[in-house]
Amino acid sequence: MSTPYPFTAIVGQDDLRLGLLLNAVSPAVGGVLVRGEKGTAKSTAVRALAALMPEVAVVPGCRFSCDPASPDPACPDGPHAEAAGVARAARTVELPVGASEDRLVGALDIERALSEGVKAFEPGLLADAHRGILYVDEVNLLHDHLVDLLLDAAAMGASYVEREGVSVRHAARFLLVGTMNPEEGELRPQLLDRFGLTVEVSASRDTDERVEVVRRRLAYDDDPEGFAARWAEEENALRERIAGARALLPRVVLGDGVLRQIAATCAAFEVDGMRADIVMARTATALAAWAGREEVTADDVRQAALLALPHRRRRNPFDAPGLDEDKLDQTLDEAGPQENSDGDDDPDPGPDGGGDGGGGSGVPPQADGEDRTPPQPPQGQGSEGDSPSPAPEGAPDAPGRPAGGEQQPVAAAEPFRTKMLSVPGLGEGAAGRRSRARTEHGRTTGARRPEGALTKLHLAATVQAAAPHQHARGRSGRGLVVRRDDLRQATREGREGNLVLFVVDASGSMAARQRMSAVKGAVLSLLLDAYQRRDKVGLVTFRGKEAEVALPPTSSVDAAAARLESLPTGGRTPLAAGLLKAHDVLRVERLRDPSRRPLLVVVTDGRATGGPEPVALAGRAARLHRSEGTASVVVDCESGYVRLGLAGELARELGGTAVTLDELRADSIAGLVKDVTAAGRAA
Repeated sequence: MSTPYPFTAIVGQDDLRLGLLLNAVSPAVGGVLVRGEKGTAKSTAVRALAALMPEVAVVPGCRFSCDPASPDPACPDGPHAEAAGVARAARTVELPVGASEDRLVGALDIERALSEGVKAFEPGLLADAHRGILYVDEVNLLHDHLVDLLLDAAAMGASYVEREGVSVRHAARFLLVGTMNPEEGELRPQLLDRFGLTVEVSASRDTDERVEVVRRRLAYDDDPEGFAARWAEEENALRERIAGARALLPRVVLGDGVLRQIAATCAAFEVDGMRADIVMARTATALAAWAGREEVTADDVRQAALLALPHRRRRNPFDAPGLDEDKLDQTLDEAGPQENSDGDDDPDPGPDGGGDGGGGSGVPPQADGEDRTPPQPPQGQGSEGDSPSPAPEGAPDAPGRPAGGEQQPVAAAEPFRTKMLSVPGLGEGAAGRRSRARTEHGRTTGARRPEGALTKLHLAATVQAAAPHQHARGRSGRGLVVRRDDLRQATREGREGNLVLFVVDASGSMAARQRMSAVKGAVLSLLLDAYQRRDKVGLVTFRGKEAEVALPPTSSVDAAAARLESLPTGGRTPLAAGLLKAHDVLRVERLRDPSRRPLLVVVTDGRATGGPEPVALAGRAARLHRSEGTASVVVDCESGYVRLGLAGELARELGGTAVTLDELRADSIAGLVKDVTAAGRAA
């Protein structure tokens, strides 16, 4: 086994180390989600934590790590007779993003269950992680069906395996630790709330600190064992401090005044439910124990809020995590318990009497002066200078006007719930929630012979295949004689995620501020829908003389929303260029991921200007998409009393469907759920 990188050798990353150590002191805190850019020691720190965790006592021979002091009465390996436990290191179990359901929850031996009637169960990763750490790298990329299983286990503290009438249950209480790069997509809100704490990490901009990171990493790579030996003393000291904090934890007092601070803070930031209050209380208690104190202070509450609330106050997927620290300090001051102060003379005592309940001298994990605002994505091409009015449609750029008659970006209107747009037919792409597809999960539609390992048994079809051969196979007992050739794989139909490529008209014909605000609001609504349906998204914009890929296809809907927000408008309408650029993007993506079907969403009023025969060129570009079978929808942004119907013409050329902004709303009379017309169908 390779020697892990020492935890104490990690340079900087104070928030990350504190979040992990608090969970080592008190696993009841509920785990930690580590968010940050690639190459910031997220995985290294998590793997290094395992060496610091105290040993656990287990029942000898139990595959489910039962505690000898209180064994699980429903343990599949039980019942356990009274026996002395054996100590072993706490496990850190890694859940790969591409793991199967059977690997996570365990698998039943179907052949033995049918032929012998016994529950032959092989434990999965949830059983291995019981009373240890379950680590998920790139947790935001985890398949939905695995997320559902994790949510069930985290909520109930047990894993249930149900297969064709055979049931197995075992305890599964673990410390959930996940790492993710927000650029690759966000996490489902239900799973996000299951993480007790969240920390943001980023690479240091300090030259000396970066030099030290490289120096230590090179030394470790050259001689892992020797490097670990040089840090052994610090590791032992940290291990003893964790053990001491765990021993002190039951004696830590959480006063009523502090509880009022916690409740007031959660109410002030409008977090959902009561889990935030409980996590904050447990975190503040762990902070006090870590500091060697038997009483929770206002500083502990402040640090707990900065760790436990940022990911819970997000109202939609496009909100950046974080807290308004001025508001936090004000809330703590107003609700601060006097008896937990450090003796400050506050002329305005709080409701419980005494000094102020504010920040104190402790430095909260994210109050180190560093700007934690995520870097803004590059803005659209060209200058963002103000323009007194948009250039007339089709007119040349006026002298002194920014390139393309460009206007400053306008804010998007309030997003709304959109109707569902789906790709017709039956796909086989990545699991998601948009279009019909053959998947491993969903409703059973039939049976077939398995290709490779059997994953989903179709019991009725298997029995039907085996029944005619029982006499020839010499069946004499109660069990059914089943051979490998009798097994049938269930075929299932569920939903897939698609590649939703937005082609947005940012020309002068769209540049009226109120109108463009409504258009951006519609696209933002579609992006929110794509986030919920687990799609990949891309963004192509066109204006002036050309089109550009504002965002290559990605799982990060947040990035698409940021690009949209900074999108300026103005200039001519090179519709053909936008469609051809979209064709290039889709051609490359078909090579990269041929099973993921695309959905082209063109947001325009249908006008085409600039160059010779712009309308004819746009028609030819649209027919190119139609000839390749690309499903498409045109969001008609034309407004006013006189409508030319150009977006409808474009939709017919694409072989798709046109919807107005009003029809896009799910709650409108025209907002009925319908599939996008496939290319090749009658227009």
